[in-house]
Amino acid sequence: MSVATDAIEVDTLRFATAGSVDDGKSTLVGRLLHDSKSVLADQLEAVEHVSRGRGQDAPDLALLTDGLRAEREQGITIDVAYRYFATPRRRFVLADTPGHVQYTRNMVTGASTAELTVILVDARHGIVEQTRRHAAIAALLRVPHLVLAVNKMDLVDFARPVFDAIAEEFAAYARELGPGVGEITAIPVSALAGDNVVEPSRTMDWYAGPTLLEHLETVSVGDRPDDGPARIPVQYVIRPQVAEHRDYRGYAGQITSGVVRVGDPVTVLPTGRASTVEAIDLLGEAVGTAWAPQSVTVRLRDDIDISRGDLIAPPDAAPTVTRKVSAVVCHVADRPLAVGQRVLLKHTTRTVQAVVDAIPSRLALDDLSQCPDPGQLAANDIGRVLVRTAEPLALDLYADSRRTGSFLLIDPADGTTLTACMADGTG
Repeated sequence: MSVATDAIEVDTLRFATAGSVDDGKSTLVGRLLHDSKSVLADQLEAVEHVSRGRGQDAPDLALLTDGLRAEREQGITIDVAYRYFATPRRRFVLADTPGHVQYTRNMVTGASTAELTVILVDARHGIVEQTRRHAAIAALLRVPHLVLAVNKMDLVDFARPVFDAIAEEFAAYARELGPGVGEITAIPVSALAGDNVVEPSRTMDWYAGPTLLEHLETVSVGDRPDDGPARIPVQYVIRPQVAEHRDYRGYAGQITSGVVRVGDPVTVLPTGRASTVEAIDLLGEAVGTAWAPQSVTVRLRDDIDISRGDLIAPPDAAPTVTRKVSAVVCHVADRPLAVGQRVLLKHTTRTVQAVVDAIPSRLALDDLSQCPDPGQLAANDIGRVLVRTAEPLALDLYADSRRTGSFLLIDPADGTTLTACMADGTG
């Protein structure tokens, strides 16, 4: 099964940045935008004006990314900021995530859709707990590629042994995280001076690898749209009920994986009802084939009961339908998650009532040991939970699908997101 090459060409990279406080992440992102000529003249002029007001001789490039007043006053990144820029070789969507431990939850948001994560380390301090936490989250989210950017090399006299030791320690830790860790590329940089960010460093001639931008431009990313079985979570049922389209009944949603063709047999989950794809509408036009991540309206040959939250999939490769699921999770709310707690579970377009049956373990980031039966998870904790739902879910494992294998636990009282979950077992 294949799709025309021009339809699957990947020319956009979604990537996230992460690092501990004061590792220089905002400066690195600012340098990347500045040296790749992705900063407008008025933006640069404003940064130069603020920098002069602070008595700085050179523009503080961190101001290009720390847009909130509180961020500028405290000198830390608080919110996830999405930046869009391009070079002649590729377009980029950058999720600039906070480094402070209080905002680790925002890193989960930024990295959840990323194909690459840049983790910064201060060359003077090496691997710290927040570095390990970010690496663990990237592994849980199965981000395909990791860049270890060892920053502030200018403050350690550009010493190769310092870089090698940090890279080796990080690689050893990553190996212990298991198969979820992506391909690792370590790059020594000085964001302040611009070494190995966009231009190669003249002072680190011992490093023969790519600059950060060169790696971002050339790393292989993106899945073929026909990889994996088709999945269409139904977002909306379209029934115009007008004279022109009196019998029209379409099921609108975004294809999360795979390819859908007219004539394909399908099953609708969780009910298990079977039918055949009769027509596919894309941007108001009928097409014979559609693929991820296109948003389409599918019409079926049989008039069956389908509603928002149902999942359309091929019958020979359908996900498991279950009311019990185990997941590796990152708890993102200030209030803890406790055994016995009633929650809402949001999976694709479906939201159901659920209860936390058990919290078997919590991950200790220093030695990756499992703390058994902690009873609850606090903010930024990583652990495992067992959840029982009031209604059946059609769920893939996260290892098989990042989109249909993930879900959120939500507070039913106020709609607050509590926990980001990656399914690793059902039944």
